[in-house]
Amino acid sequence: MTAPATLRTLIVDDEPLAVERMQILCARLDDLHLVGTAADGNAALRLIAALAPDLILLDISMPGLDGMAVARAVAESQHRPAIVFITAFDEFAVAAFDVAATDYLLKPVSAERLDRAVARVRAQLAASPPGRPAASPFSTEFWVPHRSEIIRIAAADIDLIEAERDYMRLHVGTRSYLLHATITELERRLDPEQFLRLHRSTIVPRSRIASLRHDGAGTWEAVTTSGRALRVGRTYLQRVREIKEARPGLCPGPAGAVGPRPHS
Repeated sequence: MTAPATLRTLIVDDEPLAVERMQILCARLDDLHLVGTAADGNAALRLIAALAPDLILLDISMPGLDGMAVARAVAESQHRPAIVFITAFDEFAVAAFDVAATDYLLKPVSAERLDRAVARVRAQLAASPPGRPAASPFSTEFWVPHRSEIIRIAAADIDLIEAERDYMRLHVGTRSYLLHATITELERRLDPEQFLRLHRSTIVPRSRIASLRHDGAGTWEAVTTSGRALRVGRTYLQRVREIKEARPGLCPGPAGAVGPRPHS
């Protein structure tokens, strides 16, 4: 479908100064038409039903019905506007994928960042009709804090995921990013056909596994395409055996591994 020339936009935030700032930013964008503002979740749902906006600029932390609850209610309605979360907190970025939010902006929002979010909304509307369910229940990208904004990391670009206390470190090439989530939560969001949990603190893309090896005493390691050896926990050993059965050339047996050897 073709995105409308101007996106009918609703601002939802319980802070008057935040609403005023967003009104000013929206006024600078020719392709946004502000249809109203709401100071709480219940008012937002009433206005959404009455005004049928194309886009909601939605705060998360609000008294009563919060932004996540509003987004979940919208997801179940017949009219499903695009949602861009605007919040002072980065820890909700993972949960935002459950409600199919288009973007996640940190306060204070810059004009440039809002413009990019609106462009993303337009691309999304042009790519699929509103209300169409997601093609996959698994996340294909993640929002992670980086400097003063939230950036997107494609799941396909991730080389390794490691747990660090209350965070997950996503390794992408020579860089890494911290995501506020548990490894169990992240594992649930990743396609098991593409990602494999090797240890209580490690997840790796299946495509990054170059070979498997063990020491003859029951300890297994997965060697990645970059040459890194990752220990396989006993709880997850059966998954490694399934890989070995599916890809018999990956590991010939207890004597060692085949495939690219790790760099010294």
